[in-house]
Amino acid sequence: MDKITQVPKLPARSKDAHKGTFGKVCIIGGSVGMTGAVALAGKAAFRSGAGLVRIATPESVLPVVASMEPCYMTVPLNENADGQISSEAASALIDVISISDVVAFGPGAGTGKGVRDSLLAVLSQTDGTVVVDADGLNCLAKSPEWIGRKRASAILTPHPGEMKRLWASQIRGAIPTDRIEQATTLAAKTFSTVVLKGHQTVVADKDKVYVNTTGNPGMATGGTGDVLTGVITAMVGQGLSDFDAAVLGVYIHGIAGDIAAERIGETSLIATDIIDCLSEAFIKHSKS
Repeated sequence: MDKITQVPKLPARSKDAHKGTFGKVCIIGGSVGMTGAVALAGKAAFRSGAGLVRIATPESVLPVVASMEPCYMTVPLNENADGQISSEAASALIDVISISDVVAFGPGAGTGKGVRDSLLAVLSQTDGTVVVDADGLNCLAKSPEWIGRKRASAILTPHPGEMKRLWASQIRGAIPTDRIEQATTLAAKTFSTVVLKGHQTVVADKDKVYVNTTGNPGMATGGTGDVLTGVITAMVGQGLSDFDAAVLGVYIHGIAGDIAAERIGETSLIATDIIDCLSEAFIKHSKS
């Protein structure tokens, strides 16, 4: 297992580039009572350089999600009585992922049967990368057969609680205390890139591991993981490999959090502050 310390950078933009050059992103999520998560991910993807962003969300919450950011497009999905994505949404999702370069699934989605069915459909119907976060990870923990059905390349972004649930679903043995061992083992078992969030976030695939050095305790607040999902998804859309996208994503996310903490303090930091500081974080890293 190679330990990586060098953080990649995005290439310079060509003068004749257009919005399609920088990735068509689709972010699937949201539900009644949880509209902010998918909106945060979408805005973060734009601030991280994505060329086009579509948010696929239940029809009843679409007006709320759309009102949060005029730059992204929205796709209405069939929903169940709880305001979550229903199983009938799968066909619409297959249509939208067919015109997307990268997909993220999970922020604010809930864990109902329709959400699980839709996630399994997405993972089995694309050869591209699917970033799975939040409720998407909890859906995977409830659907241990997903690995056998997976056709997509997956980036899994669990926090420690989600890691425990995924571990119990796939590995069943006692989870080790060492975070690098957790991430590398799950990556090998699921044939995925794993981003184990927390202090010194660990990124691992079957060959490489990276331990992040940026970020601060002020980022331990609701919505920051959704922002990270948007950043990583945008990195994939701009042509980085899954591993490099995850490494650069967590590094930039942490720098943005550090800039925000310097300005307003760790206590008052919220997720939107990180989005507001992403531009400065990218500039700072490009000059390093």
